[in-house]
Amino acid sequence: MLDHDPSSTARKTRAAAWFRALRDEIVSAFEGLEDAGAQGPFADLAPGRFDVTETKRASEDGSDAGGGIMSVMRGGRVFEKVGVNWSEVHGTLAPRAVAAMAARKDLPGMAEDPRFWASGISLVAHMRNPHVPAVHMNTRMFWTPHGGWFGGGADLNPAIPYEEDTAHFHAQMEAACEGEAGRYERLKEWADEYFYIPHRKRARGVGGIFYDDLSTGDWDADFAFTQSVGRHFLPAFVPLVERRRAMTWSDADKEAQLVHRGLYAEYNLVYDRGTKFGLETGHDANAVLMSLPPEAKWP
Repeated sequence: MLDHDPSSTARKTRAAAWFRALRDEIVSAFEGLEDAGAQGPFADLAPGRFDVTETKRASEDGSDAGGGIMSVMRGGRVFEKVGVNWSEVHGTLAPRAVAAMAARKDLPGMAEDPRFWASGISLVAHMRNPHVPAVHMNTRMFWTPHGGWFGGGADLNPAIPYEEDTAHFHAQMEAACEGEAGRYERLKEWADEYFYIPHRKRARGVGGIFYDDLSTGDWDADFAFTQSVGRHFLPAFVPLVERRRAMTWSDADKEAQLVHRGLYAEYNLVYDRGTKFGLETGHDANAVLMSLPPEAKWP
């Protein structure tokens, strides 16, 4: 680890291990959905399985800078493409990132000591059936010698929205926020602002929750909330897959899905902070860009 503070080192180890365990749980659940997909329109296909690749973060001096696990499933019965990535990386921030953080009043000293450590899980799923919504989720911990925080969230991205699906997803996100009055409303509004495509003047989906810079001074409480977000993801999403995966669709439905994927790609390439950070800090480009859909269209 980068520092000699036993409590900081223990927290990093604990957080990274939990993100890794969450990754394992989600991968298993998604492969289970593929097994159950025999009842759907792609029953003749073999159930999809994740291809798992270890990734390495590039460092300028060639030293160990961490890495992660990239897990991608393509061409499944239920999932057309889904990535569930875990990472634990460290090193020194690039000049642009240092400049941005050095300007923050809560991080004095970043210009003099730009070390960082980060771990988290990032997930994006693009579905076979246009009636099944695409989805995104991530949770992460970020550390510097001058301060650290948690961030993350989840949002639903249907090409063909259903009010009951949106209500179910948001109910689970609200449940994840239990314990602090007004938290869900605040993080829902944050998601609405963050997952917005300015040049299209529209949201990329039907929202969810989003948070960043979570550092209340109670690390255990902040970590517990981050765990709650992660634990509520599968109950929020899996029932929607089970409800929609066997529905029939038309050519117009598929066209709507492909055009909506174009919007998703635009957002992730132009605005998404995680994409920018991953590329700027030298993480494996394929892992960073796994969020892009397998096929998309633009009107």
